[in-house]
Amino acid sequence: RVFDETELQNMVSSVLDFWLTAGPYAQQFENALGRFLGVREIVPVNSGSSANLVAVTTLCSSQLDNPLRPGDEVIVPAASFPTTVNPIIQNQLVPVFIDSNLADLNLDPGQLEEALSPRTRAVMFAHTLGNPADMDAVMAFVRQHDLYLIEDACDALGSTWDGQFVGTFGELATLSFYPAHHITVGEGGAVFTNRPKLAKIARAVRDWGRDCWCGYDSPVNGKCGIRFEREIPGMPGYYDHRYYYTEIGYNLKLTDPQAAMGVAQVEKLPEFVARRRHNFHYLYAGLRQYEDFLRLPQWHPRADPAWFAFPLLLNENLPFQRHDLTRFLELNHIETRLLFAGNILKQPAYQEINARQIGALPVADRILKDAFFVGVFPGLTEPHLDYMIETFGRFFSKY
Repeated sequence: RVFDETELQNMVSSVLDFWLTAGPYAQQFENALGRFLGVREIVPVNSGSSANLVAVTTLCSSQLDNPLRPGDEVIVPAASFPTTVNPIIQNQLVPVFIDSNLADLNLDPGQLEEALSPRTRAVMFAHTLGNPADMDAVMAFVRQHDLYLIEDACDALGSTWDGQFVGTFGELATLSFYPAHHITVGEGGAVFTNRPKLAKIARAVRDWGRDCWCGYDSPVNGKCGIRFEREIPGMPGYYDHRYYYTEIGYNLKLTDPQAAMGVAQVEKLPEFVARRRHNFHYLYAGLRQYEDFLRLPQWHPRADPAWFAFPLLLNENLPFQRHDLTRFLELNHIETRLLFAGNILKQPAYQEINARQIGALPVADRILKDAFFVGVFPGLTEPHLDYMIETFGRFFSKY
């Protein structure tokens, strides 16, 4: 987390106004984030996981001409974060698991055609740790087969492919504002899209399933001006539109004090992205001397990652295991994280799900066994990074 007095002043202002749910700052946050990404619609929610749930559920809406239906298949990498996969299962869809590339740890586009079946309706994946997947290959596939695309950009805010922000290629995309992410509001996330109809459905899914969206100021007669003057088929009299429900929804809204923090964080976002890139490349240069032990990350020439973290993969046939290295780093005050679930099909919760997998998933298994990451967040300075590099060296010097 990196913040200053601006976040604190905004949050105090919101609390003094006693906006406890979404209010004026939420609208400012939507506008600021939309301007940064160049998208029409931002739907803030209470977490990145909720954003994924809202995005998938939106594409299942009966308001769409061609919604996803139970039993339809969604192609997804096996090396995924759980809540990239879970909404597929929770909406009674069937995940079809493909492997990842060893180079960038993203989905392997070469397996997309093999995963295709008559039931395939969508592709969903995360840009791993901010490193864009091969969007040329992905878009060629989804366009050829007329599939939906959901981009989980929770770790990739600010990353671009050929100059275009990731998350702006498909129908819907998602973000997370957890403290470790590119910006934070504590707990929070967002769905974003350039399709107003999808945004309207997403807001309904977020807000109890309610069809009406009257903005955060909630004018008495609604923004439409006919809240109390509309006859709704099947409902009695002039039915209050704010209590008309068109989706099976949740309550996943962001609060205004959180949005107040977000307004200040978005102002700092270009600087945050620049610092993350600097820290990544500084660390990359320092760790190249240890390539006998570590497989360093790679990225496509058309990609410009806004790195969430620095992914590492142990080389094979080393005289030590991952836990030996990560424990040493942790004991020396360098935090590490595994690359999320690794091959998620090896996790207990996924042993009995209705799913297909394509091949043996060897790269996902390598990720499960040998991958981890360290931080590049904007608060790290070059002395911090020098210490990290030196600590890796002290461990490797034993071998």
